[in-house]
Amino acid sequence: MAETQTRKTALHAAHVAMGAKTGPFAGYDMPLYYAPGVLKEHEWVRESAGIFDVSHMGQVMMEGPGVAEFLEKITPSGFRNKPTGRAQYTVLTNEEGGIVDDLIITRLEEERFFIVINAGCKEKDIAWIKAHMPAGIKLNYLEDRSLIAVQGPKAESVMTKLFGVGLSDLPYMSIMTEVKILGETVHISRLGYTGEDGFEISVKDTAARKIWDALAAHPDVKPIGLAARDSLRLEMGYCLYGHDIDGDTSPLEADLGWVMDKNNTDFIGAPRTLKEREKGLARKRVGIKLIDPGVAREGTDIFSADGKKIGTLTSGGPSPTLKASIGQGYIDPGYTKPGEKIFLDVRGRRLAAEVATMPFVKPRTKSMKKQNAA
Repeated sequence: MAETQTRKTALHAAHVAMGAKTGPFAGYDMPLYYAPGVLKEHEWVRESAGIFDVSHMGQVMMEGPGVAEFLEKITPSGFRNKPTGRAQYTVLTNEEGGIVDDLIITRLEEERFFIVINAGCKEKDIAWIKAHMPAGIKLNYLEDRSLIAVQGPKAESVMTKLFGVGLSDLPYMSIMTEVKILGETVHISRLGYTGEDGFEISVKDTAARKIWDALAAHPDVKPIGLAARDSLRLEMGYCLYGHDIDGDTSPLEADLGWVMDKNNTDFIGAPRTLKEREKGLARKRVGIKLIDPGVAREGTDIFSADGKKIGTLTSGGPSPTLKASIGQGYIDPGYTKPGEKIFLDVRGRRLAAEVATMPFVKPRTKSMKKQNAA
């Protein structure tokens, strides 16, 4: 059997030229970190502005009569009343009520939506959607587009200075389409997976390097690898598909009930959710913070104070911002109260920890900053 060839994004040569340490991720050779290292990259995003190549993610257009209703069939969210230009984080659900993938869906027009899906799930997600898609709806996988994320408190000022685009009135989880920057037509979304203010630029592969190089040349900007992207999302308590959520996990178990529209009760897998609401959950995703020194990783068993195994860690690692070890995992519902004392079995040692409220670090997205200033 022939080996699957590792893919490269349109920006791969730029990463090599900048001295990135690359490695396999979701079938691509991606930058894991650059010369400064993961810790400094993480801190730079929290203090200034970092750029990420997330072109391995899948970009999809869906359009046609009834497309909003169809999206309400394959996700538990509401789209019929979603305003044009607004984005929604949601999940695809399977017949058993588990999660096929998490994704972001943005309404571009009344019957046209832009969807960004996880790199490792692109083929699976598209096949799943097509298998359930009614006649009259079209799906177009945009294989010739790159995606560049600009994240950090200085992201807006950098973008405005470099590209002359007015972004101050663009709300969080919104999009500007057909924007001209450096002579190229792009889409700019105000969102990201770091908890900081920031943007994602969807651009043709042929123009991606021009925009990346312009951003990288700005003194407030540094390139950031996927390792720091992971520690940044962990501090926010965001899920990583295949680790914190999967085909067996329900949205309620994953503490993602907020993506569910109360009027949408007919989505694929809804009976499980209705049953869980009536009878309760068998487990629930929570944040966890270590009290004892040490680092706990995915797969670590979680125990109650009296020695009973109550769950498993699904993500874990150091928090550069908190200078502590954090994680998230699934535990019995009786132990989910913040401050609950628990123990993690790390290589045979029981380390003291506690259930923590997520996000671990206060988000500073534009909407949150407005709320904090009010």
